[in-house]
Amino acid sequence: MMAETDWIIIPARHNSSRLSGKPLADIGGRPMIHWVYERAVAAGTAQVVIATDDLRIQESAAKIGAPVVLTSEGHESGTDRLAEVIDHLALPDETVVVNLQGDEPLMPPVLLAQVANLLRAKPGAAMATLMVPIASREEFLSPDVVKVVANQRAEAMYFSRSPIPFHRGGLPGQGEVGHFGFRHLGLYAYRAGFLRRFVQTASPEIERLERLEQLRALSMGEIIAIEVAEVTPPPGVDTQADLERVRALLAEETAD
Repeated sequence: MMAETDWIIIPARHNSSRLSGKPLADIGGRPMIHWVYERAVAAGTAQVVIATDDLRIQESAAKIGAPVVLTSEGHESGTDRLAEVIDHLALPDETVVVNLQGDEPLMPPVLLAQVANLLRAKPGAAMATLMVPIASREEFLSPDVVKVVANQRAEAMYFSRSPIPFHRGGLPGQGEVGHFGFRHLGLYAYRAGFLRRFVQTASPEIERLERLEQLRALSMGEIIAIEVAEVTPPPGVDTQADLERVRALLAEETAD
């Protein structure tokens, strides 16, 4: 369970490049953003707010009594949107803020609590995140799967779209049992003060090359706490195919 002082902020942008309007996409007769909000509430006692730049999403959230902060349309990332919200809410620098993407209607609430509690347990860390073991050669080699290497203090050392760690002796063959490292989950908890610093820091070249925002935090010398997720979450919604898959999964879940 999360602390009453924690916040979950759900950035929800209407104009997604791959699936426009997805926060309002119908799943089981309800907009996706409703499912995401309910997952956040189920994580415990944290304060939950939706951050959007779109009046249609704001109106949809109002139907279930979800608090909304209407943000600028000019943000390049959800992190920038979060930073605007923490200033709007005047959150103290030590406040723990969990970023739950508005396209994660199947996110297990236990992971929201886990990532917040991990950050709270690591006073020297600026942010926290989670990882799961990579189970296949294909996943390890895919640039769409973000890999992470951590140290013995449960801190992230590096993230990459390339296969890391490199297997000098050769990868296990197809069907063989082998350890392929860890896949990073895009779920974060931040300290509010760090978010304020982060959005004021220029993007380093390594972040631009890999297209991974978390590398900016590492280049700033910040500590990212990381541990293995208690459960492996189902996929989020990036494409129409993802949406159809989530519709089927939630239909099964609600039918049980």
